[in-house]
Amino acid sequence: MTPSRPSPSSTGTRFARQWLTGSSLIVTMAVMILVLLVLLALFADVVAPYDPLKQNLMAALQWPSSRHWLGTDDLGRDVLSRLIHGCRIAVIAAAEGTAIAVLLGVPLGLFIGYRGGWWDWIVMRMVEAIVSIPGIMVAIVIIALLGPGLHKAMIALGILYSTSFLRLARGVVLAEREEVYVRSARVIGASDSRILLRHIVPNIAPPLIVQITLTVGAVLLSEAGLSFIGLGVQPPDASWGTMLNSAAAFMDLNWFLAIPPGIAIILTVLAVNLIGDVIRDGIGRGIAAEPRADVAAARSAAVEPTAATEAAALPRVENEVLRVENLQVVVGTGVGVPIITDLSFGIARGETLGLVGESGSGKTMTGLAILRLMGGGLRTTHGSITLDGRDLRSLSDRQMEQVRGNAVSMVFQDPTTSLNPAFTVGNQIAEVLRAKQGLSRAQAWSRTVELLDRVGIPRPEERARAYPHELSGGMAQRVAIARALSCNPSLLIADEPTTALDVTVQQEILDLFRDLQDEFGMAILFVTHDLAVAADICDRIAVMYAGEMVETAKVDALFSSPRHPYTRGLLAAMPHASDRNPPLPTIRGNVPRPGAWPAGCRFSNRCDFRTARCEQRIPLTGRDRLVRCVRADELALEAAQ
Repeated sequence: MTPSRPSPSSTGTRFARQWLTGSSLIVTMAVMILVLLVLLALFADVVAPYDPLKQNLMAALQWPSSRHWLGTDDLGRDVLSRLIHGCRIAVIAAAEGTAIAVLLGVPLGLFIGYRGGWWDWIVMRMVEAIVSIPGIMVAIVIIALLGPGLHKAMIALGILYSTSFLRLARGVVLAEREEVYVRSARVIGASDSRILLRHIVPNIAPPLIVQITLTVGAVLLSEAGLSFIGLGVQPPDASWGTMLNSAAAFMDLNWFLAIPPGIAIILTVLAVNLIGDVIRDGIGRGIAAEPRADVAAARSAAVEPTAATEAAALPRVENEVLRVENLQVVVGTGVGVPIITDLSFGIARGETLGLVGESGSGKTMTGLAILRLMGGGLRTTHGSITLDGRDLRSLSDRQMEQVRGNAVSMVFQDPTTSLNPAFTVGNQIAEVLRAKQGLSRAQAWSRTVELLDRVGIPRPEERARAYPHELSGGMAQRVAIARALSCNPSLLIADEPTTALDVTVQQEILDLFRDLQDEFGMAILFVTHDLAVAADICDRIAVMYAGEMVETAKVDALFSSPRHPYTRGLLAAMPHASDRNPPLPTIRGNVPRPGAWPAGCRFSNRCDFRTARCEQRIPLTGRDRLVRCVRADELALEAAQ
C-alpha cells in the first residue's frame, strides 16, 4: 500500500488554521498582497487611472501629486498606471516560467530516477554542467539564442529552473522506488507507468508545492533583472524591471522613480516566500482528517487533563530518578490534537520500567518528549518531567542540551541509522566525551576504547577505527549503547533496542543492559513491543494504549493476573511455540489515531467487556498497581478463579 499522505483538502484546512492562528497578521498580509496582485493583473485596464503608454513630455519627472499619485517618469507617463500594468507582466511571467520548469523538470526527473542507468548518468551530467554556471549567465545564453522578449525570457528561465524540479523528482523517486510497497506493486504485475503515477507521484506532491512557491519568487526576481538589462520585457511595455531601468538613468533628477517598482518586487517576493513557508510547515503535520463529531468531546476532554486525579493515583517511588506527571503532548497550532494525555509514571534508580503497547500507542513519543526531541509541530502543553529533582520542561534549550547525554541518554531501535556513516564509531563516541566532559582528544580516545571493551566488543581499539557499515547489527548496537553510556547518565531510554537483532544477539544485548545497570546504577525506560523481552529485563511494566497509560504493575503480577482488557489481549496474543491449534487469539481492530479516539475509554470499541460506564472518562486507580478500567476488580476476580 502507498503510505498515507495529506490530502489537498486536509492541507488546505491546516493552512487555514495556521492563517487564523500564530503569526496570523503577517500571513494575512501576504495573502492580501498576492490577491491584490492578481486582481490588479486581471483588471489593470479598468483600475489604472491613465494609459500606461501615453507620453507627456511637458509633465516628465514629476514628483507624487494629487494628479499623479506616484509621479511621472522621464517620458511623462503615469508611474502608478505603469506599476499596475506591471502586475500583469509579473503574473504572466511567474505562471509561464514556473509552468515550463515544472513540465520540463518533473516528468524527466521521474523518468530518470525510476529507470536509472545511462539515462540517469547522461541527464545528471548535463544538469550538473548547468548548475555549475551562474543562473543568470545560463539565461542570458539561452535568450541570446532565442532573442529578447517576455515569453522567450520565460522559456529561458523555465529551462534554468527545471533543473531544481528535475533533481527534486529524481531524489524522491530514488528513495521511493526501493520501498516495500513499490516492490509489492511489481509483484502483482503493475506496469512501470502505473507505479510511477499511482504510487510514487503522490509522494512528490508536498515537496513539489513548496518548490513551486520558491520558484515563483525566483522567477519574479529574474524577470525583473532580465527586463532591467533589456533582455526581458521590451519598451515601451510596462514591467517593474523596465521601470527600474528608466529610474536608474534619472536617479539624480528624481530618485523616487525607483521606489514604487522596488517596493512592488520586494513585497511580492516576500509574500510568495512566506506563503511557501506556511505551506511547507503545514504539509505533513497534524492529522489528515478532522475528528468526527462523536469524538469531539473526547478530544476536548483530553486537552484539559484531570491533574488532581492522576497525581493522586501515582504513588511515590523510593529513590526516584524520573517522575512524569500528567504529561500531555499535542500536535498542531492552537489547541492542537492530543497525542499523549495524562501520562504519569516514575522510575527508581537501578529499576527498569517497560513501556509496552501496539504501534501508535505513544511509547516512542514518550521517550522523545522526555528528551524534548519531538520535532516540528509537536509540543508538551501540560504536566511535569522531573529528572533528579529538575523539571525538564522549565529548562531553556541551552540547559536542555547539557541534560541530554549527561543526565539522560537514548538508545534507538536501528543502530545503523543512528550512527553517522561518514565517521568512525570511535570518533562518534569520542565526540560526545569531548563536547560533554571537556576531555582532550587523547583522553577521549582512551575512554572510547574502554567503553567499547566494556560493552563486549572484541579488539576495541581496532573496532573503534571502523565505520558503522563495517560492523554487524549486534556490534553496532553495542557501539550505540557505549555512546549512550559514555557520560554515565542517570536515566537511559532504550527504544526497541533489540527489535532489529536476531534472537541470540538479542539475549546478549539484554544481558549487557542488566550488567551495565548493575554497574552504573542507572534507571532504564525500556520501550518494546515484545512482552517476552519485557518480562526478561523489566522490574515493572506500564501498558500504553492510544496515548495514555492503561495499566502499571510489577512483571509477575501483570503476567499472572492482568486487570485491563487490553493487557489481557496482549498477553493472550503472545505466541508460545504452539502448533496454533486453536488459532492464536488476536485483538480486533486497530489503535485509533489521535483525534479519533472514542469518548470515554479509548479501548471501548475493541473491548469484549464494554458497558455503559465506559462512555465516561476513566482515571487511573489503585496504589501499588494502577489500572484504567471500570471493571478491573471483576477481571481480577475472574483471573483468581
